[in-house]
Amino acid sequence: MNLNYRQYSSEGKPLLILHGLFGSLSNWGWHSKQLAEHYGVYGVDLRNHGESFHHDEMNYQIMAEDVRQLLEQLGIESCYMIGHSMGGKVAMQLALSYPQLIEKLIVVDIAPVVYSAAADGHMDVMAGMESLDFEKISSRADAEQELEAFIADDPTRKFALTNLQRKEDGHYQWRLNLSAIRAHYDQLRDKPIGDVAFSGLVLFVKGALSNYIQQSHEAEIISLFPAATVKVIMQAGHWLHAEKPQALQKIMLAFLQAAED
Repeated sequence: MNLNYRQYSSEGKPLLILHGLFGSLSNWGWHSKQLAEHYGVYGVDLRNHGESFHHDEMNYQIMAEDVRQLLEQLGIESCYMIGHSMGGKVAMQLALSYPQLIEKLIVVDIAPVVYSAAADGHMDVMAGMESLDFEKISSRADAEQELEAFIADDPTRKFALTNLQRKEDGHYQWRLNLSAIRAHYDQLRDKPIGDVAFSGLVLFVKGALSNYIQQSHEAEIISLFPAATVKVIMQAGHWLHAEKPQALQKIMLAFLQAAED
């Protein structure tokens, strides 16, 4: 079972981009195209998301192994990597488990900590998605109207709807494996694990309006990633790649290009 991916460029150092929970590689399409001017960029759909395979098992060790197998499949011995939210934890786990595979790592608005179920609104998103009766949904507008009762935030609601797809029989369905995500949500709130810290270069990028990276997380970040630095994008929340794309692009490119041969 191989992960679905899109190759944006074959020139330059390989760079993999991993999306967040409920997302897909298309969420980072603009950034992938911009970075493809400098690197060999691959957008990746993680398991149970996008066009990748569905599977009942789901935790960060397994998901990191999926990415390792993809790198082996592509013949990539080392790369740069960007991960947002859940994808950031997958990337951190890969760095801790297989440090030789990652030269530079960018973690976007997530920390290597355990998050509470009530802290991020994911329970409301899942409840809303599970509530839809696809026998009664005849359009995306119908689906959005039903979701409003569960997901008040308009950007989050529209983000969830990127997973809505029409089947050949005309009915809608969710593209992602919602049942597996629900069943393993505790594991997805968990933190990456490693006996040895990752000594490579790591950049954490925080949205100033987001609570995902807090000062109280500093000790855990440094214990696992002692060379880590943090950049903050003002007036941005958790979806900073969509809210402040140019600012994020500038920060990421500066980090990746620093001290390159």
